[in-house]
Amino acid sequence: MNTAPANVHGTAIAVDGIGLLFLGASGSGKSALAFDCLAEARLAHLSGALVADDRVFVLRDQNKVIARCPDAIRGLIELRYSGIVSVDHVTEAEIHFAILPVPSNEGERLPPDDEQADLAPGIRLPAIRVPSWSRFPLSLILARIRGLRGNS
Repeated sequence: MNTAPANVHGTAIAVDGIGLLFLGASGSGKSALAFDCLAEARLAHLSGALVADDRVFVLRDQNKVIARCPDAIRGLIELRYSGIVSVDHVTEAEIHFAILPVPSNEGERLPPDDEQADLAPGIRLPAIRVPSWSRFPLSLILARIRGLRGNS
């Protein structure tokens, strides 16, 4: 069943075929973490592209969650205190996981089992918490994905 797009406050990227949607309040580090993941992907010779920053259109298409970018912000990401920069981008991507930035010294040390993020009515994703100060956020996210999928 397809749903109408929901306008979500977040940043969506695709890295090596894995779609990630960074969620959180303004100033929580969504854009910076997403940008760091894209930079880390480039260094690791993995494909990586921005879908959308700040506003993401999210919809369910059959069993997939799809993220799309509003035309006005396509290819642009705001890096706090640095400005708006242009990056490699795609117009849409399937999203597999919600990434929840956690400020230092906040939150539980271990995440809840099977944590989910509700994006819109009928649209949920497995959630992964990432410290907003992480030096290698993509490596941490990929390790957590392997753990969630039961792979070593």
